[in-house]
Amino acid sequence: MEISTQKNKLEGYTLIRTIRKNLFSVRGYTLIEILVALTIIGLLFGVGYAGFRDFSRRQAIADAAKEIQGDLRLAQGEAITGKKPEGCSDTKTLSGYGFRADTSKYSIEANCGGSVIIIKNVDLPPDITLLTPTPNPLLFKVLGQGTNLGSDVNWTLTLTQTGTGNTVTVTVTAGGEVK
Repeated sequence: MEISTQKNKLEGYTLIRTIRKNLFSVRGYTLIEILVALTIIGLLFGVGYAGFRDFSRRQAIADAAKEIQGDLRLAQGEAITGKKPEGCSDTKTLSGYGFRADTSKYSIEANCGGSVIIIKNVDLPPDITLLTPTPNPLLFKVLGQGTNLGSDVNWTLTLTQTGTGNTVTVTVTAGGEVK
């Protein structure tokens, strides 16, 4: 009996020693390893943020150009159909729809019997400016009669983003095609 008791004591001691060894041999991360990992994460975040900022700026000017193209097509479509806006009586003649550009805004207007009826006003984002082309306004004549441009003249509107220097152009050909 004495031998088995001694054997159980040894087994118990071995078990305690194994638990203690495993408990205290757990390794953690050193301060240097943590700082290196945080530095790498910070660099990745910084590069990603700079790329996203540039992308969002390019997207803002592209969105403004798409909106202007859409509004040019709106003016063109209204002129082609010859639809008179509210405020243009039956006795007045609709001569067309104009697109008037300013440095920070633009408007769509109907030319009705010598008077101008504003259809839509749009203010551009503060960091985007327009280089005003001539003629201003661009007039889309009614019932598909073309524009007020000469036969070989294109109307080019240039959008510039301050701070980045990004530019986008919107062009209307003499035939009325919006590019």
